Amino acid sequence: MGKNYEIERKFLVEFPDVSELDVKRRISIVQTYLRSGENGSQRRVRSVNENGSVKFTYTEKIFHSPVTREENEYEITKEEYRSLLEQHRDNCPPVIKVRYCFDYHGQLFELDTYPFSDKLAIMELELASPEQVIDFPDNVRVLRDVSADRRYSNAALASAGAFPEQKIGEQD
Repeated sequence: MGKNYEIERKFLVEFPDVSELDVKRRISIVQTYLRSGENGSQRRVRSVNENGSVKFTYTEKIFHSPVTREENEYEITKEEYRSLLEQHRDNCPPVIKVRYCFDYHGQLFELDTYPFSDKLAIMELELASPEQVIDFPDNVRVLRDVSADRRYSNAALASAGAFPEQKIGEQD
């Protein structure tokens, strides 16, 4: 099997009015991180609920740069999912999020919203190349590119239970 590379940029955004977006899909995701693979890869399983239909996936990623990673993802059975959950990382609670996939000028954006914030969200876009110019939606306020900031990874957000901006004044 060939290697699958993913080039993705990630942005911190103000929580937009989802009704103003051209939403194609709304997906509820529970993502559980597993102990690292033999090659230091990041491993996870997901339970994905879309319109009442639940699917399970296994993903393994090897990071080459903040925006480029090798990714191997495939669907698994409910039994495989339950078995793999036993390998969960103790230091990372499951990530619970709702993903809105929407189209803007021929680009398919993914907006991830989390139960711990009604003010901030993460918007991602897969790119053809790291240099690709992004045409941002007019009705989404982009605060900054967080592609290289590990504090905005799903694992870090789940562990913190908040965006870094929302933890100001709290002791870590």
